[in-house]
Amino acid sequence: MAGLTLVTGAGGFIGGHLVRDLLAQGITVRAVDKKPLEEWYFRSPEADNIVADLQLADACDRAARGVADVYNLACDMGGMGFIENNRARCMLSVLISTHMLLAARNQGVERFFYSSSACIYPAHKQTNADVTALKESDAYPADCEDGYGWEKLFTERLCRHFREDFGIKTRIARYHNVYGPYGTWDGGREKAPAAISRKVAMALITGKREIEIWGDGEQTRSFMYIDDCLHGTQMLLHSDVEEPLNIGSDELVTINQLVDVVEEVAGIQLKRHYKLDAPKGVRGRNSDNTLIKAKLAWAPGIPLKVGMEKTYRWIYDQAKAREEGRPYIAAAA
Repeated sequence: MAGLTLVTGAGGFIGGHLVRDLLAQGITVRAVDKKPLEEWYFRSPEADNIVADLQLADACDRAARGVADVYNLACDMGGMGFIENNRARCMLSVLISTHMLLAARNQGVERFFYSSSACIYPAHKQTNADVTALKESDAYPADCEDGYGWEKLFTERLCRHFREDFGIKTRIARYHNVYGPYGTWDGGREKAPAAISRKVAMALITGKREIEIWGDGEQTRSFMYIDDCLHGTQMLLHSDVEEPLNIGSDELVTINQLVDVVEEVAGIQLKRHYKLDAPKGVRGRNSDNTLIKAKLAWAPGIPLKVGMEKTYRWIYDQAKAREEGRPYIAAAA
């Protein structure tokens, strides 16, 4: 099965999109996730779809057989509410990454992509809403997001040493807030773009012209549309870039401005209530894209309004169908 590509976490949001994109290019794909097939965000029949728990070494070894390239996206994660309340669960994803790297070594995998996160960056560099964009070199001295961020940073180092010691071409992306259609939009694991879209959609559907915002709404973030994520991920895997790279938009907005964008798309204005004791993460975070532009001559550039319009309209359709008792995509596992 020369040229076979493995996508782990293929039942999730980014993984599902990636499988579809690879298949559209004529690439042979093995897709693996621990969720039952009926709970996958996408289930592409053209792929070799396997249900397996990749926390187990034997499952990783079977998944990697005959594989040339690995996109390792599998982990236990969600939005800030999930991350702050499930630190041990997030850290246990290290079992997936460790066993997948060992399997890649044992099975002669050529290239191994690891999806890290902007949560590895030090908290003390993200205390102001008017944040200085984070450069890759800012990762050390380390002061990561507790739980999830530390697991990601540890695995970055593990990838580096597997490259140095065993010759696997490991590539690492630090994702910044990926969003888009066919992602989690309810249930506790959704991130801000999906949560805001759902709340605006429900306000329109129910006629209750109010919205709850976590924090004071002045915390800042950048949000990357899924198409940019897919493009950057594949470019990085097939590049000669050995150090971790930010893959994220540098279009910095407040959460209040994110709400403004969704309200404009929906054609509605809502009364805002601020839940100041809700999980809200760091005060400000943005991606410095200097290095990715230098290394790949590219950076994410899809405007927030363009991506949010597509995202909101998909979530509105799902929320409307749910309210009316019609079939909908929950995408919340």
